[in-house]
Amino acid sequence: MNQLENQEQLDVLKREKDAVLILFGGAHCGVCQTIKPQIDEKFSLKFPNLEMVYIDCEQLQEVCAQHGVFSLPVVQVFFMGQKFIEEVRGFSLLALEQEIEKTYAKMSG
Repeated sequence: MNQLENQEQLDVLKREKDAVLILFGGAHCGVCQTIKPQIDEKFSLKFPNLEMVYIDCEQLQEVCAQHGVFSLPVVQVFFMGQKFIEEVRGFSLLALEQEIEKTYAKMSG
């Protein structure tokens, strides 16, 4: 999971990739640091065309605010540049996986 440094990188990804998962987190967010490797490991195998990136909201507060992220962690999933999924704070990785799977299958099919 690559860490983004600015809004431009995110804009390019959303334009160029069919499927993008963004994890908004922070270095001092224990849950964020716990789920980051889990998402990376689980989803990279299952969804090879899903580009996964991490945004540190402690460093990029402006980017997070532009995306309506005011509590952590937040996962947003974009397909063809459109936001399809948003999970905030307490959420199940299994439910997130199933949600991605539905749309991902339609795209890849």
